Amino acid sequence: MGFCLFLFFYGLGSFGLVGADEPRYAQVAREMLARHDWITPTLGGKAWLEKPALYYWQAEIAYAIFGVRDWVARIPSAFDASLMVLAVYWFLRGRRSEVALDGALMVASAAGVVGFAHAAATDIPLTAMFTIALLAWYAWWETRRRTLLASFYVFLALATLAKGPVAPALAGVIIVLFAIAAGRGGILLKTLWPPGMLLFLSVILPWYVDVQMHNPEFFRVFILEHNLARFGTNLYQHQQPFWFFIPVLLLSLTPWVAFVCAGGWETLRDWWTKRRTLLDSGDALSIFLVLWLVVPVVFFSLSQSKLPGYILPAIPAGPLLLAEYLRRHADDELPVWGIALHALIASGLLVPAVMIQYLVWQHRIPVGGALIVTSIVALVTAGGIAMVLRRAGWRMLRTATLIPVVLAVGVLIRIGAPAVDLALSARPVAAELTRLDSRPLPVAVFGVKRETEYGLAFYRNQVIAQYANGQPPWYEHLLVTRHDQLPAFAKLIGDRRVEFLGSFEPQGLDFLRVAEKK
Repeated sequence: MGFCLFLFFYGLGSFGLVGADEPRYAQVAREMLARHDWITPTLGGKAWLEKPALYYWQAEIAYAIFGVRDWVARIPSAFDASLMVLAVYWFLRGRRSEVALDGALMVASAAGVVGFAHAAATDIPLTAMFTIALLAWYAWWETRRRTLLASFYVFLALATLAKGPVAPALAGVIIVLFAIAAGRGGILLKTLWPPGMLLFLSVILPWYVDVQMHNPEFFRVFILEHNLARFGTNLYQHQQPFWFFIPVLLLSLTPWVAFVCAGGWETLRDWWTKRRTLLDSGDALSIFLVLWLVVPVVFFSLSQSKLPGYILPAIPAGPLLLAEYLRRHADDELPVWGIALHALIASGLLVPAVMIQYLVWQHRIPVGGALIVTSIVALVTAGGIAMVLRRAGWRMLRTATLIPVVLAVGVLIRIGAPAVDLALSARPVAAELTRLDSRPLPVAVFGVKRETEYGLAFYRNQVIAQYANGQPPWYEHLLVTRHDQLPAFAKLIGDRRVEFLGSFEPQGLDFLRVAEKK
């Protein structure tokens, strides 16, 4: 719990909402709370049917308790990540007690989990519910306890309420492939348990049916556009090469990636040589975890639309696979290559953490004295980790690795958060705009990124107008535009009175007051 509090909750409000999704989801939840509505998500008063309601419900509850603030909008992700880690601990404690704490902390400290736990988004709610569902299913497969199968259906339903039909689709593929690998088709028939399926439907249907009744366009918008069209076309301009998720996966599994790869390779090699006997030798969990790790990556690699968060449901399988690898080799000597590579990766986290301001402002790490000093510190840390692992072996892997992880997260929050806030968030933009003109005038944008538009909508709690089709709003308003858009703005505004209020240089923005059109 202490690590969850630090890794997921520390620094939630140290930088403002970033990107387009965070402020958008945060504002949707705020509008639902204001209307006391638990059915239809809205943005700017209009139905916003891109995602299901689980995150919005959680954010509404958090707002009701703590008030509407940006850091409160991130609480659902931090809470769900903690719940997932506790579920991993519960699962391992009942079946692999010797590595229960290792597995739980490895999942908690994976870079992908830590990063998305600080985001007001639907990715961690989906990943947490999906993870708990698959753990419950595997526990049922080992024990045949019906309460576990019922739990599988309940959490799979919650995952479906988090992001849609992708959850049962991925779970179905993983379970089918596992049944094929096990050579036991009866697994599938027993999984299709009618009471469990009714339980699944009883959880998801009330909202899905109700939202469709209130919004006839829901099926078209959510299913056809934001699921099928998003997968099969580049409708939302997120096209990436086929191999895009390979580096995303490796980075998300940092700092455990070297031994996760070793565990995956060993599992596949043994499965190929032993075939079905592997499942009878107590290594079925490793096969299940490899499938869990690979299926989402392959599935979304086939998609025409790719974003890093898509494969987040696969990430918990990696540290769990490492926990199994650790359990099998607990009495063995750590390989020299593994020690060296793991130590370099773990300590290497300190370099981007310390140099985060350069990454934010310059999008690169410049060669110079700061990089040299930071690299020396990282190498010394790597040497210390290597010495500890060489002498103490596997039992110190968790402790030796978590030290640089905690340092890197702390440095990122303390040093990186102010830079992220100034360069990427609309929070300081909104604060500067209020300082320059404290009146509650409408706000419009022209030529700015949509991240800025959605961010201003949340921090100003206003519908942000656009100069759509080259037509400025007729009423008096404050305008936020980029420096390079001023000549185009001057042509559009004509002879209307305009007052220059000031600029926000970190993001290259100008603020103007535009008089009412006469």
